Amino acid sequence: MSEARTAGTGEGTGHPAEADTTLVVVTGLSGGGRSTVARALENVGFYVVDNLPQALLLDMAELAVKAGGAARRTAMVLDVRSRAFSTDLVGAIRELKERGFSPRVVFVDADDEVLIRRFESVRRSHPLQGDGRLADGIAVERGLLEEARDQADVIIDTSHLNVNQLRRRIEELFGGEETRRLRVTVISFGFKYGLPPDADFVLDARFLPNPYWVPELREHTGREEAVSAYVLGQEGADAFVSAYADLVGATTAGFEREGKRYLTVAVGCTGGKHRSVAIAEELAARLRRSGLAANAQHRDLGRE
Repeated sequence: MSEARTAGTGEGTGHPAEADTTLVVVTGLSGGGRSTVARALENVGFYVVDNLPQALLLDMAELAVKAGGAARRTAMVLDVRSRAFSTDLVGAIRELKERGFSPRVVFVDADDEVLIRRFESVRRSHPLQGDGRLADGIAVERGLLEEARDQADVIIDTSHLNVNQLRRRIEELFGGEETRRLRVTVISFGFKYGLPPDADFVLDARFLPNPYWVPELREHTGREEAVSAYVLGQEGADAFVSAYADLVGATTAGFEREGKRYLTVAVGCTGGKHRSVAIAEELAARLRRSGLAANAQHRDLGRE
């Protein structure tokens, strides 16, 4: 799941080699999933530099240009420890752009409660908590990274993602030439578990009859034919999917012109098991048939 932001690329004064170098800068909250993102980027062919001091971003980028080859796709992963060398990440990103690079900044985030559980599960302290609590360290880090989050091109909330889901998300975002096109993720969710914080559009499928109240469908999911046929056969369902497919299609060209590359459409029902799943699958399929790069994901499937 991700929140895609439009970021200005600047005029740039670099040479074509800089413009042809793909740079990804990964940062975010400790415990948010940076290591998983790094491994996923390696899987799709990036040369990954972990724990790089942000003061060395430009030096690393220029080395990537000189090295050429596989280094032309380089990812630099920064964590809070790199702030011992410099605290101006936004300034470092700006300097890259002024030298002709077009870095994409990925910020991984998660709810405080989730981060605390992750630290406790591995019995680690937060690097900034000092003599305080885990929550204190997380709060300090949020404050330090607030400006970087605001300037990020892609924000991925990993609160409800497991390692494999996060890896697949990164591979979809950065896995080849197609990443220059707008990519659409249609994600189903349950309203009782909260809204996806990274959604660009939120659709409410609760106006449709709930298969939960049909005994023979209750234990099945919207990915199964019987439930899907029931949901999509209800009055208004087809018009609902068609309207939003048209809306996404109508905005695609404009988003691409503005530099947006990742769009998240969230479809919700009560529990995220039946209606939202069926609608998400159908909407993603229609978007693919219209020529868009679209996939369906199901955040809350299996939680009940």
